[in-house]
Amino acid sequence: MIQTPLLLAEDLAVTYGGSRGAVTALKNLTLRVDTGEFVSVLGPSGCGKSTLIRVFSGLLIPSAGRALLKGIPIARPRGDVGIVFQQPTLLPWKTVLENVLVPARALGQDLPAARARALELLRLVGLEKFQGNMPKELSGGMQQRVGIARSLIHDPEVLLMDEPFSALDTMTRDHMGLELQRIWMATRKSALFITHSIPEAVFLSDRVAVMSARPGTIVEEFRIELPRPRTLDTMADGRFIEYCKELRKIFESLVHFD
Repeated sequence: MIQTPLLLAEDLAVTYGGSRGAVTALKNLTLRVDTGEFVSVLGPSGCGKSTLIRVFSGLLIPSAGRALLKGIPIARPRGDVGIVFQQPTLLPWKTVLENVLVPARALGQDLPAARARALELLRLVGLEKFQGNMPKELSGGMQQRVGIARSLIHDPEVLLMDEPFSALDTMTRDHMGLELQRIWMATRKSALFITHSIPEAVFLSDRVAVMSARPGTIVEEFRIELPRPRTLDTMADGRFIEYCKELRKIFESLVHFD
């Protein structure tokens, strides 16, 4: 019996209208994410990766094809989807705890239960002691961990992440990769992770999908057969290096410099 994908894009296309004519961001894109799977989408800048996240989040209706969650078309934002953005977008006038509780309040969840869940998530991301702090008192990496906790407060079935570590320095980014793997292994949420970093994609993923330049479509998929938990030493493993080399060859063939 074939398993129904938790998340599925099928022959997806998105075309934007503009003053200079229509622009096709995605075309004939097909991608699946199975239950409990961590999938990264890797592609050049401007290939439509963020557009794909917007479709899966219900913020954008595709021009053609379909996007499904548990076999049901995604037509609007849903409570069973969590989103982590490039910037943590924390509310500066709210404490860390109150920022985590924002989706729970918006969804009308039971607040005492949500508060207990928020404290549990802050422990999970290592920020329980900072629950009363304001966002400006946290580092960039700590703010992004608050963003991850916030995305999990309503216990979503799938986590969408749009280059969440792109604004961080290299050392913090590596640390956040370790932290995200730890959080993912603890929750086993299905995850779709957008990145343009090849090592980051290989380190985090069960499977890496490579997108073409615009209009974006999936041109290659790699299954990453590396044991977990992965450590920084994994990046020196011969198999890790080989995966990166193969992906870099494909990635570089998609990018043309005039």
